[in-house]
Amino acid sequence: MDTSGQVSELVAAKNKSASAAQRQRRSIAEKRRIVEETLIEGASVARIARAHGVNANQVFGWRRLYLSGRLGEQKPTMKLLPVRVSESLPPVTTPATRKASTSIEVAEAKPISGTIHIKLRQARLRIEGCADPGLVRVLLECLTR
Repeated sequence: MDTSGQVSELVAAKNKSASAAQRQRRSIAEKRRIVEETLIEGASVARIARAHGVNANQVFGWRRLYLSGRLGEQKPTMKLLPVRVSESLPPVTTPATRKASTSIEVAEAKPISGTIHIKLRQARLRIEGCADPGLVRVLLECLTR
């Protein structure tokens, strides 16, 4: 009984199926199309994944990226405006001081306390009191990444 011919046929068949099951590369547009199909009400992620020949777990991963805005091109949503924080305050005038002179310059600038509310897609930031410009810059850089 010669089994060497059977073994070589098995090895050839395995190599052929392994090369046929190579990883597929999908474009960002294709991934987005598949994910958008799953977002339709009543759609089954498993059925859509099977129809496209993709593992359902992979589609769930793409879906998570899509919903967080990190799958491919990002839609222009909101742009932050440039802000400049100045150390000096403008001259202060009150009704009582207007009588004495037309304007009074502030000798020592005292910080004005207040509240800053910043709403981003992934976070909300509230700064109360005197805001350190360096701290605000670092927080905004970290949150906009």
